Amino acid sequence: MTTIPSIACLGVIGKNNNPLHISIFPSAPTNTPLRTPLQFSLLLASTLDIFEARSKANTTTGGGLSGDFGLLHAVDERLAAYGFETNTGVRFVVVVDMRGRAVSETSKGLGVGGLGLRDGEMKVVFRAMQAAYVKLLQNPFYEPDEHSPPTGRGGKKITSRKFVEEMKKIGDTWMPGVGGS
Repeated sequence: MTTIPSIACLGVIGKNNNPLHISIFPSAPTNTPLRTPLQFSLLLASTLDIFEARSKANTTTGGGLSGDFGLLHAVDERLAAYGFETNTGVRFVVVVDMRGRAVSETSKGLGVGGLGLRDGEMKVVFRAMQAAYVKLLQNPFYEPDEHSPPTGRGGKKITSRKFVEEMKKIGDTWMPGVGGS
């Protein structure tokens, strides 16, 4: 069976380092997630130090913060975490399973088998996550301060049905080499 990279987990982390949302996706060949929800939560938390270190490096070198942090770290031979930070300090993390999806006959024609990931491959995912988050912020009933309290402790998870559905759609439909830049 030939496999291609797929999304294993999407995470949204609040500006005070509190988890706002986690979506977990199944991987080939067993069609089950590679890790438990707790393990993915810990993996997302482990990216916070990398975000902080790179933000400080960008500030001291005068490089500014572009938002796309690229590859944060390779977790093991199969999983890799990529990150993006908004100008408001909300962080998006995409954990990619490098062998997560079986290639169908139609996908083989796209030339994605064995491709791996190229620079900027996650941009389409981060744009979609950010668009879903902006739509959530436009909801007059959503109160961002309830989700990222100034104390950095607690905070509510995002429970919006539309937001959760959009995250699921992003994770289920993304394929490397399709729609990216």
